[in-house]
Amino acid sequence: MKVHERVLDFWKSLSRPERRMVRNRAKYCVDGGLRNRCKIVLSLVAGNGARAIAELGLGSISQVYRVADRFVEQGLPSLADQREDNGETKADEWYQAVLLEVVGQSSPRRHGYRRPTWTQELLILVLEKKTGVRISLTTMSRVLKQLKIRLARPKPIVGCPWKKLRRIRRIKALERLVESVPANEVVVYADEVDIHLNPKIGPDWMLCGTQKTVLTPGKNDKRYLAGALNARTGRLTWVEADRKNSDLFIRQLWQLATRDYPKARCIHIILDNYKIHSSQRTALALGALGGRVKLHFLPPYCPDHNRIERTWRDLHDNVTRNHTCRSMKQLMSEVRYYLVERDQELQRNYKEAQAA
Repeated sequence: MKVHERVLDFWKSLSRPERRMVRNRAKYCVDGGLRNRCKIVLSLVAGNGARAIAELGLGSISQVYRVADRFVEQGLPSLADQREDNGETKADEWYQAVLLEVVGQSSPRRHGYRRPTWTQELLILVLEKKTGVRISLTTMSRVLKQLKIRLARPKPIVGCPWKKLRRIRRIKALERLVESVPANEVVVYADEVDIHLNPKIGPDWMLCGTQKTVLTPGKNDKRYLAGALNARTGRLTWVEADRKNSDLFIRQLWQLATRDYPKARCIHIILDNYKIHSSQRTALALGALGGRVKLHFLPPYCPDHNRIERTWRDLHDNVTRNHTCRSMKQLMSEVRYYLVERDQELQRNYKEAQAA
């Protein structure tokens, strides 16, 4: 007797309320596994074979036979999850804690493997040595997803040449400056960003078996922005230039002092150690401003402590990465539009944070 015939014979022996319960669970049950098993039973009752059901995506052929055999032998209770009597899970809280420590604080090389990056198979082997528990690839994949451990690109960095205590003292001093500056003074984070007509290439969603293409102009063209982010209000201002030199930074200094914050008694600028920030021409411009503008330098190679860096990263993600602009004029129009929207969003977020 074929599998769907055996299920149909047993189905006829069920009462009407029992049949109704299976149909309801196939439609409305929040347990995806139970809902799927009920659908398999109903599909068998409708006369579909195991191969046809597998092609519908309800499960593999072996799973269809397994559900059918248990349904005929055990009845409605067989539709419940059969793994509930397997005992305690192997990947318990202690196992997960060790997994977090291994992924977050080490590489395979520290555990005797020559490979520099983790794979699920390597994690299983290392965790087995450390915990004595071996789990399957399926379980490891589920645990990684549960712990929100993702496969992503690392960020390249350059180590700060300063000693750790000196670097921490400078960062703490800048944080105190932001918190204690008087109301008639302003603190901004400043930095420059390059805009290339040659698009930055980055990840994007694609159909399986295809690869998107990004048409490049061939001959690159560049523009440069110098931006300032108000640490108190979130206001974003910027200037543009064709070259990244002292003139760009001096133009920004004059805009901050005369147009953006003309009534501020003092403007404090937190910035990195790029050479245009400490050139002789910059020093002359600061002197001409009568001490109204003061520069506060971050430790070398500490971009994460410059808040405007996040704005530049988002600018690349939203505008310049994989862009299709055919001219610098078109690209800069997109850049300006994004920065105006970003300025409004930042000021709105800062007001909401202060209100909270």
